[in-house]
Amino acid sequence: MTADEEADREQVELGQVQETLFIPLVGRAVETGKRRPVLRDPKAVEIIEAVGFDRAKYNRAGGWTTVFRTAGFDAWVRDFLGEDPAGTVVELGTGLNTRFERVDNGSVHWIDLDLPDTITLRRRFFADTNRRRMVAASVTDDGWAAVVREMPGPYFFVADGVLPYLTEEDATRVLAGIATQFPGALIAFDTYSQQMLEREHRLAARRGIARWQWACDDPRSLERLGMRVVDSATVTRPPRAVRAALPGSRRLLLAAMDPVMGRSMQLTLFRAATSQPRISQ
Repeated sequence: MTADEEADREQVELGQVQETLFIPLVGRAVETGKRRPVLRDPKAVEIIEAVGFDRAKYNRAGGWTTVFRTAGFDAWVRDFLGEDPAGTVVELGTGLNTRFERVDNGSVHWIDLDLPDTITLRRRFFADTNRRRMVAASVTDDGWAAVVREMPGPYFFVADGVLPYLTEEDATRVLAGIATQFPGALIAFDTYSQQMLEREHRLAARRGIARWQWACDDPRSLERLGMRVVDSATVTRPPRAVRAALPGSRRLLLAAMDPVMGRSMQLTLFRAATSQPRISQ
């Protein structure tokens, strides 16, 4: 890329946590250029070419792990839409994710929720439709649930690379709130072990990026919030639909990395209870 082309990129101003949206964005753009990608995201490539950001900071901060994480959530959303094609998917902390473009079946309803500065950036590349709506709010706000209820159920909530940036108190409050207000809803998110959180803190210090705040060694412990585990996966053992699409060489690589990576990052799919238990403290 020439200096003039680099200068033409429109610079953006985001908060430190919001800036981390460039990590999975770059990962999906790079994956798209591979011969047999786990997922294809030409929109990510388009955005990367249009937006100016600190590439030295974010180009290699997440890599393949964010791609496998996102592909895993894609698989669960597709399963949900197979059962309820006109249901509503709510992306919590959507960033510049393009999951709608990858899974849209022509009837799904969708909400992309994120902080105001991120939604302002999203509006450069995406538009509201009669089935899709962008909402500017923090996941910790109370008001956005009313917006979700304007869409038809059933509901699938997905938080892709979001909750670890919250405190444990805020993360569990958000999850308990969803479980209470949307009985029977599906809720999918990623969690990280304490050991992985400490590794991320060292990486964040070197690169000057936002640090995670919440670690969760056992996602099943969150069932006390009023939801039960439906399915789970790890970065080295992604959902079956993702594994089936991988070339043999990548499956072997994941198997080799499993003893090291193991359960450092877990993807868990929960279903909110239809009657809520009392949450233990």
